[in-house]
Order: sequence, then C-alpha cells, then structure tokens
Amino acid sequence: MSIFPSNTINIDDVVADSISNINKELPMFREYAYDFIENKFVTIDGKNIVMEGNEALKIWVYKNLKTPRFRYQVYTWNYGHELEGLIGTSLSKAAIESEAKRYIEECLLINPYILSIEDLNINIDGDRVEVGFTINTIYGEVDIVVS
Repeated sequence: MSIFPSNTINIDDVVADSISNINKELPMFREYAYDFIENKFVTIDGKNIVMEGNEALKIWVYKNLKTPRFRYQVYTWNYGHELEGLIGTSLSKAAIESEAKRYIEECLLINPYILSIEDLNINIDGDRVEVGFTINTIYGEVDIVVS
C-alpha cells in the first residue's frame, strides 16, 4: 500500500480547465457611459447609457486611475491608485517612474477582465503626468492614455 494516490493528475489540464472556467464564469463587463472631457456620466432623457466589453473597461480604467485609493468610503480598498504617495518624495525621476508603474499595475490588475498590461509609458512634466499603455482583456487589446 502506497501513501501516494494511484491516480495521477496532469497539472496542465487543471490549469487549462481553470482558465476556461474563469472566462465562462465572468459575465459581460458593463459600466455607465462617461464623458471624460466634461467629467460626468452620459445620459439620454435622464437615463444612464450602459457600455459593454472593452468600451466599459476603458471607462473603468480611466475612473480607477483618477480615484485615489482609500479616500472615498464608497469604494473598496482595492479600487483606485496610490500615486499621490509619490508627490514630494526625494526619489529620483527613474525611481518615481518605476514606482508609478508598479502602482498602476496594482491598481488595474485587480480587475479579472484585465489579463495583462503592456507598453506602459509614463511622462512626468512638472505637476502633470501622462500615462499610456495597452491592456489585454478577455475581449482583446485596448490602448489607453490618461493624463
């Protein structure tokens, strides 16, 4: 009699099943339409418009990067960014950019619809910051620029 199970498990099959189950379990991502210039929700006849898929994820990413983490009780502690912690630090510009990239990845990868972030570029000009990157979602790729 052995202490090891008689059946062997192929870990590749387990991982493949888990990934396919994740995609099956996630409902269509929805978010209310948002006007980034006016900084308000888009309505027609007083009713909010609902966006789906990558368009909804663009809105979520924008709002997440515009919301400081821990400031508003309406959001969970996982929502928002911690970039304000870099203001006034004595770190070099390279160190600030490195930390900002880490903060942005932590901020966005909490969303199960976002699989990865690529080509993350940060441009710091005085008190303005512009961030550009590509997110790979379960719906495809999306290019994002937020300032």
